[in-house]
Amino acid sequence: MILINNLYLKYIREYFALYDINLEIKEGDSVAFLGEVESGKTSLLRILAKVEKYTKGEVYIKGIPLQKINYSTDINLGYIPATPVFLNNKTVYENLLYILKTQKVKKSECENKINNILIEFNLESIKDTKIKELNLFEKYLVSFARLSFRKLEIILIDDIFEKINEEQQEFLKEIIKKSYVNKTTLILATQNLKIAKELCKRKVNFKSGSIG
Repeated sequence: MILINNLYLKYIREYFALYDINLEIKEGDSVAFLGEVESGKTSLLRILAKVEKYTKGEVYIKGIPLQKINYSTDINLGYIPATPVFLNNKTVYENLLYILKTQKVKKSECENKINNILIEFNLESIKDTKIKELNLFEKYLVSFARLSFRKLEIILIDDIFEKINEEQQEFLKEIIKKSYVNKTTLILATQNLKIAKELCKRKVNFKSGSIG
């Protein structure tokens, strides 16, 4: 599914965020990128999500060079960053509706789809709340909710467990287990070894921009 050869990412002349990364991830695998802050795990996720350009090396997804991939047409990939991005002045409902409109879902079907998702993700009570008024956990719930409108081939999840409490962690873990473990290719970046073991079949350890 994903093949990475001799990958480097340099931000400044003397500093490599990623150094000689070589990695293969098979279809349906669940992999934890495990490491501390600034270890390189987030940088690699951002490259795979095409929000960061690498300096040199090769990245292929399903045999297609990363730079040639269009995630709108070629591969169904979902990305949940540690700091979610939304239409912050719009409500939860409006953000979900926006996603369905971009997918050209019929207007007559949108309300039913959204209402079902609001129930599934326990978002009914905040559906009319603006995103900017939500706490971080609620934003993660909305992130997963809007991804659920698509059948994903790959999901990238970045450090979402670090700033929420244990009860909230359990809720998000159940969502991931139910929706993605053994159902899609899952890559989870985390600092938490216990969570990595619970959700993923294998671990890739990151330190100072390298893996090993």
